[in-house]
Amino acid sequence: MLPLDSLPPAPTEPALQLLSGARVLDLTTSIAAPYATMLLADLGAEVLKVERPRTGDDSRAWGPPFLAGESLWYLSVNRNKKSLTLDYTKESGRAVLYSLVRLCDVVVTNSVRNVQKKLGIDQDSIKAVRPDIVFVSITGFGLTGDRADRTSYDLIAEGYSGVMDITGEADSPPQKVGTPAADLLAGMDAVIGTLAALLDRARTGKGHVVDVAMIESMTRFLTPRIVTYLGSGEVPRRTGARDSVIAIYQAFETADLPITLGLGNNGIWQRFWEAVGEAEFGSDPRFATNSDRLRHRPEIVERITRILATRERSHWLALFDKAKIPSGPINRVDEIAADSGLMDRGFLYQMSGEKSSVPQVGLGITFDGQRSAPRSAPPGLGAHNDEILRGLVGLSADEIRLLRDQEII
Repeated sequence: MLPLDSLPPAPTEPALQLLSGARVLDLTTSIAAPYATMLLADLGAEVLKVERPRTGDDSRAWGPPFLAGESLWYLSVNRNKKSLTLDYTKESGRAVLYSLVRLCDVVVTNSVRNVQKKLGIDQDSIKAVRPDIVFVSITGFGLTGDRADRTSYDLIAEGYSGVMDITGEADSPPQKVGTPAADLLAGMDAVIGTLAALLDRARTGKGHVVDVAMIESMTRFLTPRIVTYLGSGEVPRRTGARDSVIAIYQAFETADLPITLGLGNNGIWQRFWEAVGEAEFGSDPRFATNSDRLRHRPEIVERITRILATRERSHWLALFDKAKIPSGPINRVDEIAADSGLMDRGFLYQMSGEKSSVPQVGLGITFDGQRSAPRSAPPGLGAHNDEILRGLVGLSADEIRLLRDQEII
């Protein structure tokens, strides 16, 4: 039995239609850009995923683990799309691609600038085919500057951004975030840019070029740290699960399992000490403000550590919940994946795929109380070739057969 077997079925209400009528040509691979196009598809856009014949999206090969022969990384970011295989390095394939561009509102690519130009999918080539297109590029360093042709991955972006240098315990080496944070943040930025560009095009009729650099998306994630350094000259250091500004904002051990605890203002500070039965300590004038508490942090942390070690996590979480004190468990992935609250909200679910049931993490945004319900599972490679080429492009059966014979699709 797999963990996915305990997931509820996908929400059954109608799928979101906020972007209904918008068609996205997805020329992307890996995680960042496919994540962006999946979010657009979740919101109602029709997404045509163009993949290399035979091999497809790079992430299709990322594993193990695989589920029924399919990469779980691929399955995580490709629902609600239609897959078309097309070799547009060849002239006849590029002609088909440009026919699709004319039928689409948005084109998304994650090839670097020089590769875009080589393949004929750069902004100038695409806008020549459809001038009002929203052209979205997601690359490591953006479309301008002397680094524009450098290839990047999530790891590279996290290192450049500074997030690795401030992640981990003080005496540990720099650490990567435990999820592809730069990929996912860049994907979300691309969605923000796409939505803004579509809104403006609806008003003005003009297309746009949306240029997203993973380095910048990841670096913006550090905004409070960077601005604090620029205004103080103090270089942030690794502090583990402790905040450098809020005096008590960190993980603590209990008698069995760790918890997080955030005493972010004076009211919460007082409620905490009342809840643990030491109101007098909390009222000590030495700890009247956050600045005061920062100066006495070692003493305070030592006292809280001794108190929390006397009872189990469940006791403290229940007590703090009742007292409205921000706290929570430090979940493992298997624990959060079994969270009943997330399942009840339709955020975690399973759906029928081409070869097996497929686990999914939902959009996590509701509109007027409506959750995002999936329209289709991540597609098999080239599963929609005939539907797209015949139904959209208007090719005949003979023309499609010729493209197959030439290994264009």
